[in-house]
Amino acid sequence: MDTKRLGYAFTLLAIMIFSVQDAISKHLGSAYPPVFIAMLRFWAFGAFALVLGARSPGGLRAAAATKRPLLQILRGVLLAFQIVVVITAFSTVGLAHSQAILSSGPIFVALLSMPLLGERVGWRRWTAIAVGLCGVLIVIDPTGSAFDASVLLPLAGALMFALYVIATRLASRDDPASTSFFYIGVAGAVAISLVGPFFWASLTPTDWLWMGLLCITGMSSHYFLIRAYDLLDAAAVQPLTYLQVVLAAIIGVSVFGETLNLNTVIGSAIVVGAGIFTIWRESVVARRRAQQAAAGAETGK
Repeated sequence: MDTKRLGYAFTLLAIMIFSVQDAISKHLGSAYPPVFIAMLRFWAFGAFALVLGARSPGGLRAAAATKRPLLQILRGVLLAFQIVVVITAFSTVGLAHSQAILSSGPIFVALLSMPLLGERVGWRRWTAIAVGLCGVLIVIDPTGSAFDASVLLPLAGALMFALYVIATRLASRDDPASTSFFYIGVAGAVAISLVGPFFWASLTPTDWLWMGLLCITGMSSHYFLIRAYDLLDAAAVQPLTYLQVVLAAIIGVSVFGETLNLNTVIGSAIVVGAGIFTIWRESVVARRRAQQAAAGAETGK
């Protein structure tokens, strides 16, 4: 299998595992405190990050070496508690409905990249952001008679994840991806361990098996996604991640008996379309800047 096909295979495998992981999170989050579930998951994730760091060139010392320690720690804390919010959303709002709103993440990234990263956004991306936000409003349906404030949970999760992505972009200016991955697991595990023990619960033997599977899916999904990014550009990987919305709808309806209303279907289609366009446009702008920088370097020689 050539490099490109292998990259796409890793991407699809990661997406399918993420979908199974979300379903297990919903199952466990409906029976146990989401903070407790996220803590056990991050303990496994943190151990995985330590193992990868120890096996990398230079060992743990090199993996932990960072020029932006506070920012790296902030990333781990943000992701840990974003997962708590998402697990809570899965168990209260539903898997399909939550994923439809969470898919707005790239739109919020584009919106926040202006004040936080100083990026310039042209009229095309502004249009995509406006259209995407309209799609979010259609999914949430704040004026409808069946409006439930709990739908704000996945919206908060999408905003938190957007802040995490912004922090990751800032960190990537100074630190390699291996260092960023190390801090996700270790800082996230430490942060959530300050809170999680207060919500300790006794799992049934069957749910310990589900918890073990959740930890395995959490580690393997991130591993395959890392491998995918090693082989493909982000512009090729990120649009495919929207398949999670479709898989979440299938699992939510077939496994958990959720129902999809017209607003969720139409709104999520708009959000996904706007998100894919935003990702594509960002990749076009990034390539153009890289070409201009290369041309400037050649001129300066």
